[in-house]
Amino acid sequence: MAIRFLATWLDHRFLRSLCAMGVWLGTLFFAASLTPSLVPRDVLPQGLLSGASFALGYGIGVALRALWRFLGLRDIESLPLGRLLKLAAALACLGILSAFLWRASAWQDSVRLPMGLPPVEDHRPLILGLVAAATGTALILLGRLFRLIARHAARQAGRVAPPRLSTLAGIAAAAGLFWAIGDGVLLRAGLHALDASYSRRDARIDDGVAPPSDPLKAGSVASLLRWQDLGWMGRAAIAAGPDRAAIEAFTGQPAQEPLRIYVGLNAAEGMEERVDLAFREMLRIGAFDRSILVIVTPTGTGRIYPASQMPLEYLHHGDVATVAVQYSYTASWLTLLADPTYGAETARHLFRRVYDHWLTLPEASRPRLYLHGLSLGALYSDLSVDLFDVIGAPFQGALWSGPPFNSRTWRQATDQRQPDSPAWLPRFRDGSVVRFTGQENRLDEATAPWGPLRIVYLQYASDPVTFFEPNAAFRAPAWMRGPRGPDVSPELRWYPLVTFLQLAFDMVLSGSTPMGHGHLYAPEHYVDGWVAVTEPPGWTPERIEALKRHLRAAIDAG
Repeated sequence: MAIRFLATWLDHRFLRSLCAMGVWLGTLFFAASLTPSLVPRDVLPQGLLSGASFALGYGIGVALRALWRFLGLRDIESLPLGRLLKLAAALACLGILSAFLWRASAWQDSVRLPMGLPPVEDHRPLILGLVAAATGTALILLGRLFRLIARHAARQAGRVAPPRLSTLAGIAAAAGLFWAIGDGVLLRAGLHALDASYSRRDARIDDGVAPPSDPLKAGSVASLLRWQDLGWMGRAAIAAGPDRAAIEAFTGQPAQEPLRIYVGLNAAEGMEERVDLAFREMLRIGAFDRSILVIVTPTGTGRIYPASQMPLEYLHHGDVATVAVQYSYTASWLTLLADPTYGAETARHLFRRVYDHWLTLPEASRPRLYLHGLSLGALYSDLSVDLFDVIGAPFQGALWSGPPFNSRTWRQATDQRQPDSPAWLPRFRDGSVVRFTGQENRLDEATAPWGPLRIVYLQYASDPVTFFEPNAAFRAPAWMRGPRGPDVSPELRWYPLVTFLQLAFDMVLSGSTPMGHGHLYAPEHYVDGWVAVTEPPGWTPERIEALKRHLRAAIDAG
């Protein structure tokens, strides 16, 4: 019965036309894509990933068969037993698919359970298979369209060129056409649609967030910045807590109102004008009179996460001023694609303007100066300063969370880590300048005391934004070797090309994890970082633990 069903299945015109080598490799790629990676995947993205993986393996198989024929060798499928071999391969593929689909839910649970998520649903394999089949079929048909165009172009070229050269010319012509359509039409249209969507969101004014009445707040009547020009993310950053009353209620001690300056993209025409506006607003509200001054570089969307700022303002009883200048309103990956240098230039100009004025202040009374950024903000914050330019009068430190894998200082410290430390939690030299931490506070493990400049990296082992590697297509990343991070599946394995696709999908899904995993950094972990960097006085371990619980409850409620 099974053989008869398979024969009927193979007699279908589309299925009969499939390349046996392509189906075999596609099945192996599909099976590998079901294994766990860094973040959990719901059934739809898993189906898309598995379908794309099958299509990639299938394409490689077709390319290998084409190369075989190009070299003039006999096609295995043309042998007398070719149909039987194809049937046997189909049986083997069905067995592999069934076995790996049966294991897929358990593999996903090995990622979900350490993050506190419930197990996946029982009907998942069926839906996953349908989504993957649709995705793989669509991509294979797209590949066949490419082949059709290439053959047509090769026939035209064959009028004046020998067969093999005309074949190469046809492939080049089809590739050029697909690239022109993809880059010049589809990509541009997609980017334009995304830009328009993000632009509308940035301009949106939430009726529940009123302009501040406090003249020391950005966007107030007394401010140099108009409320509507702050942008959606800027208004959220200014309106976020805590205020002085909330700090005093928790600490039981006198506090000041935290100062926050945020200059949106619409506040001024150019980058230098926005930086100048931020600096003048700092002077107006007395930002340089506070004990702690933080230059924050937002994410690509312009967001400053409350979880990163609230701990610092509580720890220092509101005696904190933060300043940020928006450089984009689109997602970080889109910002990198559209204009990868503009954010770094904005961060560099802001740091230089603030630092130059900071140097003119009496050393005994000027605020302690820190840098902060999350994700793309961490990368650009790092690029805002050359440490050789400030070595004579260094700022006090930086807290960078979720740094992208291509961050300059992060990459150097990770590559030059102590050999006995894992790549997901490195120990860099003696720890006097750079230290790493994650869900568990590991900042006290350094062999030397802090120096005058303190840099802390807050990162989770499950964060694909930090641990994505382009080279993962061809070799296992360093963080896969040795002990795994606390929220990384022990079932995770490296597979050529497939692991690269998995990590790429993980980056897109990095914000879908529970807080405290993936790319969502929890306030209680920021507390440890800010305590290490700024050394707030008067905080006992018991009070710090109470603050962590209070902040987590506030974030979960808000």
